[in-house]
Amino acid sequence: MKYRLKSPDGRPVDKTIDDTWNRVAGALAAKEADPEVWTPRFKDALTGFKFLPAGRIISGAGTERMVTLFNCFVMG
Repeated sequence: MKYRLKSPDGRPVDKTIDDTWNRVAGALAAKEADPEVWTPRFKDALTGFKFLPAGRIISGAGTERMVTLFNCFVMG
């Protein structure tokens, strides 16, 4: 899986797509007033590919890495 979270030595941290969705849903819900309510809602949207965030979001959300989650930039 292209955007699977991997350890520095290349081993997958996310073993399944469900692991990835849990990580991303938890990261998205973390900024909400009640993350426990929003995590399953975000996970439901991700499950079954009803909502598919951009690759940067999938690979960066819920990690310790300092990366941008913006996928597009406006120049000029």
